[in-house]
Amino acid sequence: MAAPLLTLRDIHVGYGGHPVIDGAELIVGEGDRLCLVGRNGSGKSTLLKIAAGLIEPDRGERILQTGVTIRYLPQEPDLSGFPSTLAYVEAGLAPGDDHHRARSLLEALGMTGEEDPKSLSGGEIRRAALARTLAPEPDILLLDEPTNHLDLPAIEWLEGELRRCRSALVLISHDRQFLTALSRATVWLDRGIARRTERGFAAFEDWRDDVFEQEEKERHKLDRKIVAELDWLRHGVSGRRKRNMRRLGELHGMRRERREERKAVGNVKMTLGEGDVSGKLVVEARDVSKAFDGRPIIAGLDLRLKRGDRLGIVGPNGAGKTTLINLLTGALAPDSGEIRLGTNLQMVTLDQKRESLAPTTTLQDALTGGGSDRVEVAGSFKHVIGYMKDFLFGPEQAKTPLGVLSGGERGRVMLARALAKPSNLLVLDEPTNDLDLETLDLLEEILADYGGTVLVVSHDRDFLDRVATSVLAYEGPGRWAEYAGGYSDMVAQRGQGVSARAAEAPTAAPRPGGGEAAPRSTAKRKLSFKEKHALETLPGRIEALTTEIATLQGKLDDGTLFGRDPAAFQKTVARIDAAQGELAAAEDEWLALEMLREELEG
Repeated sequence: MAAPLLTLRDIHVGYGGHPVIDGAELIVGEGDRLCLVGRNGSGKSTLLKIAAGLIEPDRGERILQTGVTIRYLPQEPDLSGFPSTLAYVEAGLAPGDDHHRARSLLEALGMTGEEDPKSLSGGEIRRAALARTLAPEPDILLLDEPTNHLDLPAIEWLEGELRRCRSALVLISHDRQFLTALSRATVWLDRGIARRTERGFAAFEDWRDDVFEQEEKERHKLDRKIVAELDWLRHGVSGRRKRNMRRLGELHGMRRERREERKAVGNVKMTLGEGDVSGKLVVEARDVSKAFDGRPIIAGLDLRLKRGDRLGIVGPNGAGKTTLINLLTGALAPDSGEIRLGTNLQMVTLDQKRESLAPTTTLQDALTGGGSDRVEVAGSFKHVIGYMKDFLFGPEQAKTPLGVLSGGERGRVMLARALAKPSNLLVLDEPTNDLDLETLDLLEEILADYGGTVLVVSHDRDFLDRVATSVLAYEGPGRWAEYAGGYSDMVAQRGQGVSARAAEAPTAAPRPGGGEAAPRSTAKRKLSFKEKHALETLPGRIEALTTEIATLQGKLDDGTLFGRDPAAFQKTVARIDAAQGELAAAEDEWLALEMLREELEG
């Protein structure tokens, strides 16, 4: 690692007596490319603010090398008080910085610099903030969720810009492909402690699983030692009381260590409330067109969605993705053509702007609808506190106003509300915004098992690769085309990713450097998320079934079982037959998936 530019040592931060960061360290060297990962609420943004010098830790030290410059991109930039976006960007420059770079970055991001900050969308605010952060070309860039609210052309441009810049980077992002492309080392903030590996994000999940596996082995060893010492305590202490008081004290110490041991944060538990089965045809569009103020949004669209399809919709901001969703769901009538909806549809929408979350509404009322302490989930009622725990909210947060929750917590509330309702058609508008990687994993798994149909608008390329069965891509004014597979499959078929709308940047290329940031994909099919999950879990299933069969066979080996309990004998025989059938099916499935994996990778 290069000479340290910034060092955080033994950082402690707590809220209400609860430690959030407990002795974490962070070292940023010249040219470092670090991704900072961890669960929502693990303290990533807090640690980044401490690194930026914006807040002080409860304890610990921050050492910044003399003369080193830092620029920090917050999750929620504040442009208030500035007459234009250019004035906001230029206010971040130091004497001697290049003022021409401020305007050129804004133009590369599709802005003129004359925009009034009061009228900006979330994506435009993010673009202006990125220009302000990048313009000074500092020694260290600290970026908190830089891709949030950006469209695909802007994300790919940003990848190229950061790849070329000489600044050291510390990135927080939920975008796997973005982190994989840019990181060369990973800092994992977990249960207050920062662990580091000199490998990029691509290796993170395997590394994390190895850490958890080792922790589980250590817990198991400690448990076995406690059991052995308890046995000694019960049977041997009375005759050697004085001699062995020290050993008794050690036992109490081990039990205290086990009680106080840091355990991995619980996982989100999502249950999807599936409704009645819809008709085989869900949506059919025939020669559909729609225009606003003479500008074509959709022109001559033909599309047919069947039950179980998962359609990803991609395009630059302003291309008409929301209009397209409204047309396909019947919320908006076309100018010409026909939209035909299937029978028995139960639609649930997850809105990306969180507009349905009034800031003064409490968490409990948001989940129950108000006036109740129960939530209906998948046709049955569950106490709201239990449902909150499924989504990693503590009981003490029941009366918390939604306005004080973090972006990730609000995202979990939206998921909790949407997934509780019975549906057979899910409409997800940027569902990945602000969600941590573990929550995304579970959402992807649930969508893979969902029996209904999914329409998803997303700028997260990895999420689309894992979820979508086809992608509807913007091809130019009014033109949309469907491609089989996920985002990478679409790129392989088109030969390029999603381009910016020409009207947004008439004089500036959407990706400086001649398209350097174009997605790097091949036409080769990848294992789906469901297939990868099955490949990873089937060996454990096979082992469990093998053990169960051996145990049951041991019961039958006792020749007295039939005479003592004929019903138990018959039940054991029947279970052995069923378990052998399950074992054969699991082995066949694993073998087929393993052969597929070898074919795709070899």
